[in-house]
Amino acid sequence: MPSNAMNVINYNRSQLPQRDRFKNVLGGYNKRRKVEYDLPKATPQQLKMIRHKLKKENQILWLKVIGVSLLILGGLLWVVMS
Repeated sequence: MPSNAMNVINYNRSQLPQRDRFKNVLGGYNKRRKVEYDLPKATPQQLKMIRHKLKKENQILWLKVIGVSLLILGGLLWVVMS
């Protein structure tokens, strides 16, 4: 093995014991504790409104994406053809 690879392996080995210090910094390592959310209750009518609103937003987003894509494609074709 080249010496550089050995240096990398030795460095990684020296870093192993230090990983335990960061175990609970973000709280993502404790699998026994379950996060409880306090979400408000929604009526079926509110859920329908939310569903309709999200569908409308997604439709507008897709129209924008398709429009920009067509503009870029048209610009590229114009540059290539001229």
